[in-house]
Amino acid sequence: LNPAQDYPLAVKESIHQEEKVRIARAAAQLVKSGQTIILDAGTTAAQVALQIKKLKLPSLTVITHALNIAARLADAPNISIIFIGGIMRPLSTSCVGPHAEQMMRDLHADHFFVSVDGLDPDVGLSTPDILEAQLNTVMIRSAKETTVISDASKFGRRSLSVIGGIDSIQRVITDAHVSPGMVDTLRSHGIEVIIV
Repeated sequence: LNPAQDYPLAVKESIHQEEKVRIARAAAQLVKSGQTIILDAGTTAAQVALQIKKLKLPSLTVITHALNIAARLADAPNISIIFIGGIMRPLSTSCVGPHAEQMMRDLHADHFFVSVDGLDPDVGLSTPDILEAQLNTVMIRSAKETTVISDASKFGRRSLSVIGGIDSIQRVITDAHVSPGMVDTLRSHGIEVIIV
């Protein structure tokens, strides 16, 4: 897919499905009972939601701006959902804009799991939607730590809107197709890289 273009969830869900499930399982293992986490919009984040639900942690709060993720977690009695409202993006069924950003600024979380359309060591994390990028930037600032959850096809690519530099993340979870050179570059910046 072209990193500068946004695609509907139905299209994204069918691509790199096995990798997304493995990435999601690894991400879910980082979540502890009693925490507050932020789940970004996207198909990998939706897989993380499913894996977290399977853990049946005694207590968890999930902040999300993605309708599909909130819907997947809605029937889990042990998970409190804080849904960030705003302007609905039809392609991703996520809410963005100034109202979403303001609501997010008033919240704090232990961990932010973000999926990106591009991760270039020189530019940082990026996505095709400007408002999505702005909200993701606020989410990074609201979380103690940020983990990128993206398959290897996103690495070395740049999209339209920068979310933040690679110095704004602590960890990357990706699949085995990531290039060794990219792994070395990320690790040289102090970023933990988990390959699944």
